[in-house]
Amino acid sequence: MTALAIDAVTLAGRGLRLVRRDVDSMITAAVLPVVILLMFTYVFGGALDVGTSYVTYATPGIILLTAGFGAAGTAMAVEQDMSGGMIDRLRSMPVAAGTVLVGHVVASLVKNLLTTAVVFGVAAAIGFRPTAGPLEWLGAVGVLLLFVHAITWSAVLVGVLVRSPDAASGFTFFVMFLPYVSSAFVPVATMPSWMRGFAEHQPVTPVIETVRGLLVGGTPGAPQGDALADGALLAVVWCVGLAVLFAGAATWAFARRR
Repeated sequence: MTALAIDAVTLAGRGLRLVRRDVDSMITAAVLPVVILLMFTYVFGGALDVGTSYVTYATPGIILLTAGFGAAGTAMAVEQDMSGGMIDRLRSMPVAAGTVLVGHVVASLVKNLLTTAVVFGVAAAIGFRPTAGPLEWLGAVGVLLLFVHAITWSAVLVGVLVRSPDAASGFTFFVMFLPYVSSAFVPVATMPSWMRGFAEHQPVTPVIETVRGLLVGGTPGAPQGDALADGALLAVVWCVGLAVLFAGAATWAFARRR
């Protein structure tokens, strides 16, 4: 194993230990999406006609909100390392300081897997019944991981650029906005025409539709066949493209931050 790989593994372990110790953040990242799921299902769900049970329709969107909450925590963790002296210490040692960013990304992926499992469990308890087989589950998890990876790198970029924890926490409002203006909670066709164009052509919608089609493909409103394949390809392109863009920008900004 190369020295760079050893540094990355070591700092990924550090990131995981920080997640384990930050119990409040873990609880918040799991509880808030669950509260939103329960609110939409029991308060608004009865008034919305989506062609199937509302919990079945809304669960994929809630999962993406979960990723957004987790990414906001990553932005704050990176900012604390930047302003708290951790990066200065790494730069004074024979360690590739940039690997600390990789450590935060790995920790975010693990954290989001755990909180996503909690949300799935609550959704199943209140009526979410996926029809996916093993391959569909594998595909859905893969798409979700790609999305979490992309949004985490965007959070890392924010954490490198901002100068205070408050500014880093403001990232939450941005990542929460996109799922609401997508097909997460209502069909895009029900939106005003001026909003529909944005909802159809932003990255969250194809990710949600792909996950929905893979998990509950037999229900009304879920994409199937060629529509699902096209949406999955678009979702992967969005996620990979955004991950490359944000990872490159974060690495560039990190090298110039003092």
